[in-house]
Amino acid sequence: MPMEILLFGLLAVLVVFMFVNGRRRQKQMKAEQEEKATKTVPGVKVLLQGGIYGTIVAYDHDDLDSPALVEIAPGTVIEVHSQAILRIVEPKDLTDGVDVVGDETPVVVEETPVVEETPVVDDAPAVETPEETRRRLERDADDK
Repeated sequence: MPMEILLFGLLAVLVVFMFVNGRRRQKQMKAEQEEKATKTVPGVKVLLQGGIYGTIVAYDHDDLDSPALVEIAPGTVIEVHSQAILRIVEPKDLTDGVDVVGDETPVVVEETPVVEETPVVDDAPAVETPEETRRRLERDADDK
């Protein structure tokens, strides 16, 4: 009889632990989703689930079933489900290439660049900033 009481007590402790842990994880996931939703604005660079990088053109925070418009190349806009946006791509930190050891001064690590001779293409597309992309898309929408 005492062994059964011990097992029921252990079962009750496990059920309470699972409930508390599940609620904590649910709150954490909701906070992460809200943070991603506030950072997802037109002009922001994102990484999609398939490994494609793009720039947000349109995104509805309230209606998550409506597709988000993502520009993956200049003039190429695709519709994706809002949950296909994996994360926001942050600009690289200024500390890239710098090793800091303890309280010492930073040591710059220089890498030897590999230089390959590539043919120069005059009509290669220029890289746009998010602001330039937004302005170009607005001009295109006004022209239509």
